[in-house]
Amino acid sequence: MADQIPLYPVRSAAAAANRKRAAYYSAAGPGPGAERPSRYQLEDESAHLDEMPLMMSEEGFENDESDYHTLPRARIIQRKRGLEWFVCGGWKFLCTSCCDWLINICQRKRELKARTVWLGYPEKCEEKHPRNSIKNQKYNVFTFIPGGFVLAVTIMREAIDEFRRFQRDKEVNSQLYSKLTVRGKVQVKSSDIQVGDLIIVEKNQRIPSDMVFLRTSEKAGSCFIRTDQLDGETDWKLKVAVSCTQRLPALGDLFSISAYVYAQKPQLDIHSFEGTFTREDCDPPIHESLSIENTLWASTIVASGTVIGVVIYTGKETRSVMNTSNPKNKVGLLDLELNQLTKALFVALVALSVVMVTLQGFVGPWYRNLFRFLLLFSYIIPISLRVNLDMGKAAYGWMIMKDESIPGTVVRTSTIPEGLGRLVYLLTDKTGTLTQNEMVFKRLHLGTVSYGADTMDEIQSHLRNPYSQMQSQASGNATSSTPPRKAQSSAPKVRKSVSSRVHEAVKAIALCHNVTPVYEPRAGVTAEAEYAEADQDFSDGNRTYQAASPDEVALVQWTESVGLTLVSRDLASMQLRTPSGQILTYCILQMFPFTSESKRMGVIIRDESTAEITFYMKGADVAMSSIVQYNDWLEEECGNMAREGLRTLVVAKRALTEEQYQDFESRYSQAKLSIHDRALKVAAVVESLEREMELLCLTGVEDQLQADVRPTLEMLRNAGIKIWMLTGDKLETATCIAKSSHLVSRTQDIHIFRPVTSRGEAHLELNAFRRKHDCALVISGDSLEVCLKYYEHELVELACQCPAVVCCRCSPTQKAHIVKLLQRHAGRRTCAIGDGGNDVSMIQAADCGIGIEGKEGRQASLAADFSITQFKHIGRLLMVHGRSSYKRSAALGQFVMHRGLIISTMQAVFSSVFYFASVPLYQGFLMVGYATLYTMFPVFSLVLDQDVQPEMAMLYPELYKDLTKGRSLSFKTFLIWVLISIYQGGILMYGALLLFESEFVHVVAISFTALILTELLMVALTVRTWHWLMAVAEVLSLGCYVASLAFLNEYFDLAFITTVTFVWKVSAITVVSCLPLYVLKYLKRKLSPPSYSKLTS
Repeated sequence: MADQIPLYPVRSAAAAANRKRAAYYSAAGPGPGAERPSRYQLEDESAHLDEMPLMMSEEGFENDESDYHTLPRARIIQRKRGLEWFVCGGWKFLCTSCCDWLINICQRKRELKARTVWLGYPEKCEEKHPRNSIKNQKYNVFTFIPGGFVLAVTIMREAIDEFRRFQRDKEVNSQLYSKLTVRGKVQVKSSDIQVGDLIIVEKNQRIPSDMVFLRTSEKAGSCFIRTDQLDGETDWKLKVAVSCTQRLPALGDLFSISAYVYAQKPQLDIHSFEGTFTREDCDPPIHESLSIENTLWASTIVASGTVIGVVIYTGKETRSVMNTSNPKNKVGLLDLELNQLTKALFVALVALSVVMVTLQGFVGPWYRNLFRFLLLFSYIIPISLRVNLDMGKAAYGWMIMKDESIPGTVVRTSTIPEGLGRLVYLLTDKTGTLTQNEMVFKRLHLGTVSYGADTMDEIQSHLRNPYSQMQSQASGNATSSTPPRKAQSSAPKVRKSVSSRVHEAVKAIALCHNVTPVYEPRAGVTAEAEYAEADQDFSDGNRTYQAASPDEVALVQWTESVGLTLVSRDLASMQLRTPSGQILTYCILQMFPFTSESKRMGVIIRDESTAEITFYMKGADVAMSSIVQYNDWLEEECGNMAREGLRTLVVAKRALTEEQYQDFESRYSQAKLSIHDRALKVAAVVESLEREMELLCLTGVEDQLQADVRPTLEMLRNAGIKIWMLTGDKLETATCIAKSSHLVSRTQDIHIFRPVTSRGEAHLELNAFRRKHDCALVISGDSLEVCLKYYEHELVELACQCPAVVCCRCSPTQKAHIVKLLQRHAGRRTCAIGDGGNDVSMIQAADCGIGIEGKEGRQASLAADFSITQFKHIGRLLMVHGRSSYKRSAALGQFVMHRGLIISTMQAVFSSVFYFASVPLYQGFLMVGYATLYTMFPVFSLVLDQDVQPEMAMLYPELYKDLTKGRSLSFKTFLIWVLISIYQGGILMYGALLLFESEFVHVVAISFTALILTELLMVALTVRTWHWLMAVAEVLSLGCYVASLAFLNEYFDLAFITTVTFVWKVSAITVVSCLPLYVLKYLKRKLSPPSYSKLTS
């Protein structure tokens, strides 16, 4: 075609052209056209001709675009053959014709005709006439569709989320509660409750604010509450009413007394409270100390009875709200990388616009041209990228939740599914995450003898003897019972001592706990039932045990299995049933609950039958070893049990005289009433009892591993993910679980970081650790704190080189701190997984938080970004969904950028050819259609693409390791796509300019059609595995474009686009733009195949 296009204006051609122009303008007559000849002088001056564009002067571009329609449509008159003519300057003819045509298209007006008008009969008019309305708007609806759509999608998503939050808040704030007033009960909304109100809360109702527990309908003066929404623990907690108000005869008497509550200032700790209750209208005034057991925190549920409390904290001051940290708004690494690339594209946009204005020569108001170019090339910035990615993320979330291989999985944060494909560190809780949190009693050790699962029947026989003796003594009928006892007492001493020690140990385990048996309510059961009746009720199969710890329940269930059963318990007493069916009653004098600081719990018991007072205590070996009498076996046996993976508890007792107890009680009551340093004073009084206690036994409870933990951890390790276990458990148990779960392989060494308290010790221990190679690190929370204080960077650097790290005795805040340390020092993506309320801070701090719905409640799963039902599901979640989400989003992001770059390249070529004119190549619906209807579905269908089958991704986790390097979306791949866009944009535009014939109107038709076909073919080139919806999207988009050609007569010459000439020209340009890329892709796949292709071949 090049030889048919007249290009350089030789003088004869220029003169002919000028004569035609003069004729045209002279024929135009007076008016705007009459002034035009001055702009096109007819003098034959070669210098001026060579510099002057054929369409109009450069000043013409600076005039308002409304003048364009007055210019003539250039016709090509003279053709000269030969490529040299095009190269030597004939392209100016090309420019003239292109620009003339462009101006006509830009401002094409409806042809005006004379008309015949019938009076009073508008329907008789043969033609359609415009509506009689005034329109001063600058834009039409299509102008705002792309940007509006982007904003609308983002705003709508945020608005819907916010509206749902508003509805949830409104629902909670509108809940009605009974408020006790002088005039009786009134209904009040939760949001209208004030400090000082007396609120009545029914069974199974949410407690609306922090309250002090005054009264209950339960006769025992206590009630159970469920705290799973506060601390993540599913076990019921026992709460005690203030005795002064519980003793009042009627509910209304609360207003007849003069009393007040002193409460400490609002604080975070949900496990402690200090306050006093004072009644002033007595002589002397009554003072009662208030502790955590007298409180009802907001967001807990009443599990038994009806409670009345006085409100002490509301709204933002409640414990639940103060502990709700505002989680950070998590942004995926892919989004951050795309933001960087978008910034680079913005710089390219500005640079290209400045280059264009510079090449123009800064003529006239250049800044106006600069802004025109910025608008023309604005498609370089991928505005629709955000919409495509958001829709893609929603699709990934839907796919995850619909995956039948990981049932029950919930995506709670839709913004970071690709983050699952880039993880390097996995920080996991132990109890309930790697283990089932199902405790089974496995071992009882008495120092000289040990009982395991296969010798529990011996314990049963040991228990029968003492209790049968007690029963025969109690009955005391005949003297004939005496000789057998004497004969029995003459049995070997060893046998007797073992039997009595077993009896003492089992009794201690059955009494020293905070477990309460709970029965389903049945008609006819009363608290004052006699033994025979009580026995009948207590044997009911509906009995379940409630306690704050599953270890406690496991111990009590074990004592039941060997014959000593806990049948009832209230605040003041508990009852045990012996193997022979006898009921033993014990009075509870004092309870010392377990705390993370003391690591032990105790109880002072009075036996009703003998009036003996005994102080029982059990706790961790580190806390108990200094309390019990000297022995030579405890430390060794604790280590042995820990190596078996058992959780150990040391049980001890001390007999007290009545005088000793009375002395203790007076000091203890006084300490509990003190306002300042109450906890320290109370602890000091209790410690006075904890001396020279008799060691009874050591218990071992097993926490079984979750299903498929070992293969899952091995898969994650093979995927290049480093696993850190953060647990509050003791060092020995944590090390044992790390080995049994294969977190640390059998062949690997373990470096146990010795306890350090000073900078010097930390320095020496770090140096010792530095000399070790390829060994797992085990460190306690206390030592970690010291090292982080002085050698933060060194410790993290060394720990990051370890194949596995175990941090034991970690507090919730330490867990979150470790996550932040890794993010700051390693700069890699972290994932935290846990199941309890103590894991929430860690889950929220990590880049990806995964919660398991476990026995510790749903708090972790509700706070997490992803919720799963079993630990083994994390393998498929990362290897399959994380990997595919990242690769799909990377391809989608690059393609959306390519779509903007290719059309901006075409615009740049177009403007360059025509003297850097700031005139758009495609207008109106073409641009809107290009970004939406014609290319959106095929491009978005890339979210269905996959390079390997899910089974293959699970079988070869090494494929995941490649993703951590971020090669799917890097500056290298971005530059490759930029080069592809420049090549294709240049081919499409220059090809269209070369192949058009007499009418320049055909350039738009040829180039735009080739552009659409190129985009569809590029999607096909990018796809690795075809899905039927991808084929539908391709065919649908092509069909929409072909169908819309009938309505685009404003932009296309319909007669031309139905010819064979049009078809072959479009096909030729499309082939030249795409075929080389197909060839290059084929060669690259053959010479340097990607890792996944080796598996699929």
